[in-house]
Amino acid sequence: MFDDEYFMGMALALAESAFEEGEIPVGAVVVGRNRIIAKGYNQTERLTDVTAHAELLALTAAEQYLNSKYLTDCTLYVTLEPCAMCAGALAWAQIGRIVIGAPDPKRGYSNVQPSLLHPKTRVTTGVLADESLSLLRNFFRGLRT
Repeated sequence: MFDDEYFMGMALALAESAFEEGEIPVGAVVVGRNRIIAKGYNQTERLTDVTAHAELLALTAAEQYLNSKYLTDCTLYVTLEPCAMCAGALAWAQIGRIVIGAPDPKRGYSNVQPSLLHPKTRVTTGVLADESLSLLRNFFRGLRT
């Protein structure tokens, strides 16, 4: 059986792919029955779409895979705290659990609207947070130089 660090490591690998493509390095995987059923990473630049966040791409893929708009028995692993837009979508999907790597003190849902998630969604934070933050810092440092 795999654990939170294993699945967050998979999300982190996707974030690294985003980094290599010049996207803000955020990765996400959706897990159902202890296996990855969907994945995504930020593609706002590639798709010229401000809504192409890792969470939304993974969420859509999971819903298509399960042929259901509800993900009550699934867990989303995401390297950065979801924004309010993504949290709203996760609430509508009634995701069962969210595991977050790094907090997002500027744009994270918990600073904007903490009660945005579905009331039954369980949240775990800080899984591989240092690795997620390091990747984000390196990305933004590169933009400034």
